[in-house]
Amino acid sequence: MVWLLVGIVLVAANLRAALTGVGSLLPRIEVSTGLSSTWTGLLSTLPLLTFAATSPLVGRTAHRYGAPRALVVSLAVLAAGLVMRSLPGVFFLFAGTVVIAAAIAYGNVLMPSVIKRTVPENRIGQATGLYVTAMSLLAALSSGVSVPLAEHLPGGWRTALGIWAVLAVLALAIWLPRYRRTGPMAAPPVARARIPWRSPLAWQVSVFMGLQSLGFYTMIAWLPSILHDHRVGEAAAGWQLFLFQMVGMVSSSALPILARRVKDQRIQAAAGSVIVALGYVLLAVAPQLAVVSSVLIGLGGGACLVLALSFQGQRAADPEQAAALASMAQSVGYLVAAAGPLLLGTLRDLTGSWTLPLLLLVALTLTQAAVGARAGRDLHLNSPSPAPVPIGD
Repeated sequence: MVWLLVGIVLVAANLRAALTGVGSLLPRIEVSTGLSSTWTGLLSTLPLLTFAATSPLVGRTAHRYGAPRALVVSLAVLAAGLVMRSLPGVFFLFAGTVVIAAAIAYGNVLMPSVIKRTVPENRIGQATGLYVTAMSLLAALSSGVSVPLAEHLPGGWRTALGIWAVLAVLALAIWLPRYRRTGPMAAPPVARARIPWRSPLAWQVSVFMGLQSLGFYTMIAWLPSILHDHRVGEAAAGWQLFLFQMVGMVSSSALPILARRVKDQRIQAAAGSVIVALGYVLLAVAPQLAVVSSVLIGLGGGACLVLALSFQGQRAADPEQAAALASMAQSVGYLVAAAGPLLLGTLRDLTGSWTLPLLLLVALTLTQAAVGARAGRDLHLNSPSPAPVPIGD
């Protein structure tokens, strides 16, 4: 059980670190490759599009081959993708990013179902908080150390991006024995279940997942560039991105403890979203107070992240339904999120300023608050393929 827990934590540690370091390095990547803000925005959007395309396939693969095998293969693919992305050439930069994101999508979808199956219902939030903490900690470290690594390692930013393959190999070493014990016909932890496309509650969970992910990945992609445009150095901007994520980690760790007996999370979801919106407003009108903005966005965003992931287990009636809901939430959610980095990069190119993009984020986050107030209700989906339910029920 201890090694299983270590394995889960190591998988969680791989779910963001490979991607969050890119934002800190975008100014260097733009200079090195000659890419525009629109193209670097596409580089930040590609993982989200890949998440959306890959997530619906995970449940079927895990059902056929077993979740441990699916997880082991995805970790091996992740390590290979990290090496590919660090090779010279723009093609490998983009192709490696797609491979990395496809591998991460498997871990994203499998984790809620694993937690749903292995922990009591009233502990789902706390268990989710544990793996979110590991995921957030390594993601923050990746943002903070990427520029110093690029400055001191041979190969510059390419080596700084490729070094995270070591973390994938460590996780692979923990899960490989389980791969050898699991045959193709063994009973998998994730069974096949119909995705609840007709459930309003499932759509509310999915849109909330999407809007909070849009905000997070947009900040990961563009916060260093926003600060750099206001004459903040690359290393300092990277460490401010680290601060944003560390505050988010603390918030996501504390929320399950503070609200462990609360089954209705409407107020938490709405309040967390409003705090994020306030951070965006402050960043738009007073960029000199960017540290305060980073704290506000991290505080509300960390709470919204753990809620979005918890909803995928708590709104489901059983582990199979949790897998189906997670597939839907992460497919729809990341498709929504994919618009963020690319759209903001394009608006920045068109207007020459970050004001309009940030105000757009404010509007989207207030919409997130309204959706979260619906997704946070203490309800379960009726069945793996529920009939339509009135919104007011």
